[in-house]
Amino acid sequence: MTAPPQQATNVGATTLDQPPRPSDNRDFFGHPRGLAVLFTTEMWERFSFYGIRPLLILFMTAALAEGGFGFERNAASAIVGIYASSVYLSSLPGGWIADRLLGLRRAIFWGAVLISAGHIAIGLSAFAHGRAVFFIGLVLIVLGTGLLKPNISAIVGDLYPEGGARRDAGFSVFYMGINLGAFAGQIVTGLLGEKYGWHLGFGAAGVGMILGLVTYSFFAPRTLGTLGVERSRHPDPAVDTRQLRRGTLATLAALGVLVLVIALAAMGTIRLDPQAIAKSMTYVLVGIAVVYFAGLFALGGLTSDEKKRIAVIFVLFIFAAIFWAAFEQAPTSLNLFARDFTNRSVGGWEVPATWFQSINSLFIIALAPVFGWIWTSLARRGIDLSSPAKFSLGLLFTAIGFGLMIPAANFILANNGAVKVSAWWLTASYLFQTFGELSLSPVGLSSMTKLSPRKYVGQMMGIWFLATSVGNLIAGLVGGHVDPEKLEQIPQLFTGTTVALAGAAILIALLIIPIRRMMATTAASGGQA
Repeated sequence: MTAPPQQATNVGATTLDQPPRPSDNRDFFGHPRGLAVLFTTEMWERFSFYGIRPLLILFMTAALAEGGFGFERNAASAIVGIYASSVYLSSLPGGWIADRLLGLRRAIFWGAVLISAGHIAIGLSAFAHGRAVFFIGLVLIVLGTGLLKPNISAIVGDLYPEGGARRDAGFSVFYMGINLGAFAGQIVTGLLGEKYGWHLGFGAAGVGMILGLVTYSFFAPRTLGTLGVERSRHPDPAVDTRQLRRGTLATLAALGVLVLVIALAAMGTIRLDPQAIAKSMTYVLVGIAVVYFAGLFALGGLTSDEKKRIAVIFVLFIFAAIFWAAFEQAPTSLNLFARDFTNRSVGGWEVPATWFQSINSLFIIALAPVFGWIWTSLARRGIDLSSPAKFSLGLLFTAIGFGLMIPAANFILANNGAVKVSAWWLTASYLFQTFGELSLSPVGLSSMTKLSPRKYVGQMMGIWFLATSVGNLIAGLVGGHVDPEKLEQIPQLFTGTTVALAGAAILIALLIIPIRRMMATTAASGGQA
């Protein structure tokens, strides 16, 4: 329950299970003022992230004469996959650093600083006449996002220690900021980057992040009180000091290795193959997941019911990775298809290819409330779809979205690439992909918290991000197969993706009843279903 206004002014008050929080002045759509600051900061961060993401492959594959790097499409797509995958992976050490070393608030601040520096480096790389500055900028963005992304969400949760529907509503407002930023970022940076110069687009994304940094720096101390200021401390000061020292040394050592690799690559001492790296990362991450789940079953001290729930999480992990491997082709294969094979002319003006990337965000903003209403309406009628059922729907919707691209790709192949297809093909594809995302993504997050044994909730959230990371790597490996010089690959790519999604949808649908029976047994014995 929310504290009365006269009690809420004691921002320093805390208990063992409740973080200190600011005064609860509800003047941001009925929510604490701090939400407005976090909403705005996250909006600008997503503006910058999604603003440069679709530009990356277009820029890297553009000819040197057009200001690009002239990379082969497969290599450029693999780089985008590695970059996106690393962004999700960096949330794991980023959360740890915030908890043990910096505190949430300082982690967010330094994350925003690193992201801003990364965008500035990318924007200025045109004047540096070298690729090293560009890739250093991407590394800085990855490091900064790892510090900012998980920890700003954690503070949103801390604004509502009472939990319940009000916290859910607060996150809904927060996620609206994410999609607004993503939508606007791709519109602004796409227009500037494609029409006026790549680095103007990259620079605009950096300006957005700097606005987020300024907003956070100025308003967070005034609205968040002492939320997230302190790091987690061990009760024994001596142990706490040792842990802080070890954590700092481990972090500095990891950064030192990263700097060394970047320096050796920049000097040409070592040669980095993006596709080989992406493949190796995929094998390593999948191996980590398998070993982790096996270790959890064998050594995690789980009860029989908890093992059943972990087994369900493992199943959802596999199908989530398949979903993201298709969905995250948006900045690679679908983006290239928009540029090279889609008629983008409107009244004699050519729409930037990157604008198609904003369609998903627009559909999310419009349809998220509709899907929420659908699920609650079905539940009132006694039809409460299980997580595997919603996963199956999500995979099926996404399969339809990619299936729509098959006739479009075949038309391109039949005409030898000389005739472009209507923009409605991509628009309809993104619509069904959005249906898939709304059916699967929120359910996946919710399932991680519902099914996880209490002591492993945080780790299971990390597993969810690991599935997204694996999906991004796979999407990057296949996303370069949209190539005017290899037209036969395009229908093969979309057909293979459609078949994989449809097969996965059918397979998990066949598992609905066994999983439901297993979870019914768990619930009957007192487990959390």
